[in-house]
Amino acid sequence: MEVAASADPPVCKIMDFGKFKYEREKKRREARKPQKTTQLKELKMRPNIEEHDFQVRVRQAKRFLEDEDKVKVTIMFRGREIVHSDIGRDLLHNMRRQLQDISKVEKAPTLEGRNMIMVLAPDVD
Repeated sequence: MEVAASADPPVCKIMDFGKFKYEREKKRREARKPQKTTQLKELKMRPNIEEHDFQVRVRQAKRFLEDEDKVKVTIMFRGREIVHSDIGRDLLHNMRRQLQDISKVEKAPTLEGRNMIMVLAPDVD
């Protein structure tokens, strides 16, 4: 029941509770709709990646960032490649430079075991 307090004498209106619950749930769903959960997408590369393959990874990262997802770029070193970690760092800096207009670095390139990792987040202005 709904009571109209401003009426004189007070008036009571019988309402459909099922309809009330449906409307309340609909409003709650609408309020939740515009929220976007950010996902972490991962791109994996090796230090001896060819230029074309690298550009494919850059385009994938750009697409992920435009969808407002974070991108974790991983350079995987195998065997004695770990000695040349500067090559992997150069690759990550090159990717950061190519995506600097749409992203910001959330985590700078760091060597974790045999992987070098950098996280880029979308730059929302």
